[in-house]
Amino acid sequence: MAEITAQLVKELRDRTGAGMMECKSALGETGGDVAAAEVVLRKKGIAKAAGKSARATKQGIVWSYIHPGSQLGVLIELNCESDFVARTEDFQALAHDIAMQVAAADPKFLRREDVPQEAIDKELDIQKARARAEGKPEAAVEKIVQGRMGKFYEEICLLEQPFIKEEKMKIEDLIKTKIAKLGENIGIARFIRFKVGDAGLPAAEETQG
Repeated sequence: MAEITAQLVKELRDRTGAGMMECKSALGETGGDVAAAEVVLRKKGIAKAAGKSARATKQGIVWSYIHPGSQLGVLIELNCESDFVARTEDFQALAHDIAMQVAAADPKFLRREDVPQEAIDKELDIQKARARAEGKPEAAVEKIVQGRMGKFYEEICLLEQPFIKEEKMKIEDLIKTKIAKLGENIGIARFIRFKVGDAGLPAAEETQG
């Protein structure tokens, strides 16, 4: 079996628009054959989501989740293309899962493009200092820092977080599976997390799935 390299995964992602874990899994099934892996993804329907990502989402729902104990709550706006899809059980279940994700994982931003440059620069400085303090070779510092920045984004950006019910799947990929299933583009417009005693109210700007 061929080694499943990051380059192979990237190539398959570029060709299909599917998520990293789906690409890696498909490549594993096909022994590293990119063309065959693309077929696997298309059969699963995940790759179809990429073709719908530019379509407008002007319908949807506002969904609420209150954690037991009433000390923590979440509101999210989840958009789709039609009122029909917005009223389906699958769409509402997705809204509920995303609201629970926000409650459990406390993302600060929707996607990495929303993170202020000041926060990125600060984290880069921290990770560079950390790598050097650990005695890492200077030539390797940049690569180490980039790897750790990936983890940084994963922790604070909702779309990049591992889904709490299935950690091998990111929220972005969860949405793509629903796009493929429901046949419409889906996007998180915004979210807000309330916790008793917290002063800040994080919200996400509009995006498409």
